[in-house]
Amino acid sequence: MPLYESVFIARQDIPAPEVEALTQRFTEVVAEQGGEVARREYWGLKNMAYRIKKNRKGHYTMLHIDGPAEAVREMERNMRISEDVLRYLSIRVDAFPEGPTIMMQTRAAREDRRRDERRARAAARRREEERAAEAARAAGKEAGSGEENAEAAKPAAEKAEAAKPEAPPADAEKAEAAKPEAAPAAAEKAEAAPADEEKTEAAKPEAAPAGEKAAAPDDAAAPADEPDGKPAASEQDTAGT
Repeated sequence: MPLYESVFIARQDIPAPEVEALTQRFTEVVAEQGGEVARREYWGLKNMAYRIKKNRKGHYTMLHIDGPAEAVREMERNMRISEDVLRYLSIRVDAFPEGPTIMMQTRAAREDRRRDERRARAAARRREEERAAEAARAAGKEAGSGEENAEAAKPAAEKAEAAKPEAPPADAEKAEAAKPEAAPAAAEKAEAAPADEEKTEAAKPEAAPAGEKAAAPDDAAAPADEPDGKPAASEQDTAGT
């Protein structure tokens, strides 16, 4: 007998059990006409390319029929008069594919892909935990090495602190050495000052006799105007005479 592959779409608002009941009824119609449904697959509720009787989605079901053409025509007549069926299509094939159809394979592939994704996420979480643990261990080692470096640096710091006080004494010695040199110079200046004062005091008495000597010629000059040792008459006496 010829082989047919038939697919019908049921309304989106009916539940899956009713879709299964429709499939069972169509299977009985094919059997009554001398045929047989070799396989049936429910592909699930899927989006349609365009609206059909205000439905955007539909329940897809596939039937592999081994029977006469009259059985397929009777099944399609029942599908056409059913209000729950939106579309149907039957084609003749040479042989049924072995194993699940491409739609079921896609569904199984999706499940496998989801399972693989879950495994990959779990493996990624494990790797992240391992990396975090390794980072924590490395941080601990770095902290330990840092403490060791700090302990090793302490003697060097102590040596540096011990070396610092050696410089100031040298500067102090230079300052102390410079002070005595400045002191004698100041003392010499102080000793020279009294000598200058003595010179000044010695010069003052010599000026007084010189003044006396300057006054003496005036007194000596006065008798020169008096003849014969007599004092010269004053201007007042001259005027009176």
